Amino acid sequence: MEKFIIEGGVPLKGEITPAGNKNAALPMLAACLLTEEAVILHNVPQIRDVVDMRRMLDSLGVELEDLGGRSWRVTAKQVRPADLDPDLSRRIRASILLAGPMTARAGGLKLPPPGGDVIGRRRVDTHIWALRQMGAEVSYDRAFEFKASGLKGADILLDEASVTGTENAIMAAALAKGTTILRNAASEPHVQELCQMLNGLGAKIEGIGSNTLQINGVERLHGGEFTIGPDYLEVISFVGAAIVTRGEVRIRQAGAHYLGMIRIVFNRLGVDWQVDGDDIVVPAEQRLEVEPDLGNAIPEIKTNIWPAFPTDLMSIAIAVATQARGSILFHDWMYPSRMFFIDKLVSMGAQIVLCDPHRCIVTGPSKLSGEKVESPDIRAGMTLVLAALAAKGKSTIRNVGQIDRGYEDVDGKLRALGARIERLSEQ
Repeated sequence: MEKFIIEGGVPLKGEITPAGNKNAALPMLAACLLTEEAVILHNVPQIRDVVDMRRMLDSLGVELEDLGGRSWRVTAKQVRPADLDPDLSRRIRASILLAGPMTARAGGLKLPPPGGDVIGRRRVDTHIWALRQMGAEVSYDRAFEFKASGLKGADILLDEASVTGTENAIMAAALAKGTTILRNAASEPHVQELCQMLNGLGAKIEGIGSNTLQINGVERLHGGEFTIGPDYLEVISFVGAAIVTRGEVRIRQAGAHYLGMIRIVFNRLGVDWQVDGDDIVVPAEQRLEVEPDLGNAIPEIKTNIWPAFPTDLMSIAIAVATQARGSILFHDWMYPSRMFFIDKLVSMGAQIVLCDPHRCIVTGPSKLSGEKVESPDIRAGMTLVLAALAAKGKSTIRNVGQIDRGYEDVDGKLRALGARIERLSEQ
């Protein structure tokens, strides 16, 4: 177990380059199961979830070679539908991403229930529905068992725009016989990158970036090479860190073209940044005032499916709102436990009313003070780091292994920007 000790009140200054997108890297690693030829992935984030995915792929017979410089060669020449370690599967949500490619390539897989963040129930019904429509048999007895003697294309309307459900369906359909039409598909940047990677390996996917995909199945995929794009969640986390410390930060290779809606939402908090090519620059001077709705009504920031404001950035936006003048309502309808870190911000001095498991009202600006808190999940953990950076005095954040699941060397990057942050082991 490790913890962060953070001395707050220091404006961040300098530049960083974000890691590769965790939510792109995990399905791309799973997609390597679809071909017997080598696939080289660049900009692979060095985070715990990726390490766990690598261990699961290794147990399926995949050869993974670290080429250095965050590049991996992945070769799934011969795969075996081995029993996966239940403890390992429960550590990350992304274990479910093995179902689609293994069913398509090897005829099935026995999969323990996937895990991940404790932010409420995260159903896998969409995955099962999509694979069954293509001819897979799925049963459950304390573990999922997927079987198929050959998948067939189908016209599939997903019951929700599930990101991982969409990704599983795409991977399975890539090798299915015939054409699959995938409707109500998720279209997040990482879904788009997965489609682009698969097309680079010989898949035939049309409609990338929309919520209707046409996937013409092929007999086999070949090898290839792909660079994982920047993690926009990390980008915005560092935007938030700059804002709450009144700092000035340049984020290089930030994938600025994906940040349009996120920028609109942050504008409502009196926050903006400059775009310089593919870099974004966060200036020290910010208005930091909530923009009310017409009639001076309290505005609402609500999560929704892409390209709307993503649920994984809700907690970061809440941290920024504690430093903005005015009141604003946050509403995350997706996960019933997403807000269950609010009490930790309140203990640090934030003025927040938790209305119910899905909504809270933040009134700012608040003077935060150092506190001892514990990271409950990846995004809430990073939010507590932001609060500690803004606070007066010293904060201790325990259970930072949760943060390490999604952020590469976060304390090292913050130190490079001038933050006073130390990582310590504890018994």
